[in-house]
Amino acid sequence: MLNSKLLIIVAIIIVLLVILYFTGKKSVHSEIIINRTSEEVWSVLINTDQYQDWNPVMKLIEGEIQEGNTVKYQFSQDKENSSEIPSKVKKIIKNKLLNQGGGMPFVLTFDHKYILESLDSKTKVTIHEDYTGIWVNFWNPKPVGKAYENLNKALKSRVESLN
Repeated sequence: MLNSKLLIIVAIIIVLLVILYFTGKKSVHSEIIINRTSEEVWSVLINTDQYQDWNPVMKLIEGEIQEGNTVKYQFSQDKENSSEIPSKVKKIIKNKLLNQGGGMPFVLTFDHKYILESLDSKTKVTIHEDYTGIWVNFWNPKPVGKAYENLNKALKSRVESLN
């Protein structure tokens, strides 16, 4: 009798976790137009050594931006909230895409993309991040979205101020 009750409880917990996993999906998205070419934007975006000069959100603290590498960032969502985030560089298309991802599988994972789209002598920069996992159901990504808006504005300011 006790074993059958325990099995029912375990089965219910497993079903709940599966439901939470498959319903745990959120994303953040920020776009900006920069009055420079995608090559100019890319050269600033990929030059992580100079992030401390302009980037209020991300600072590369370990690793090198190359496909397949694992890197670690100091991510500052705002002045009070900062954390170290490891991620894997999944794909790079020069002047077009920087895709990274990480997190804890099944709990909370992220797929982060910088997408550069040429518009004559301007560039549309999109920062898009998708989240999946059980914990996503209980997590508010809006502060991260605001941080990415700030990052895009800082990127625009930096690139447009260069000669």
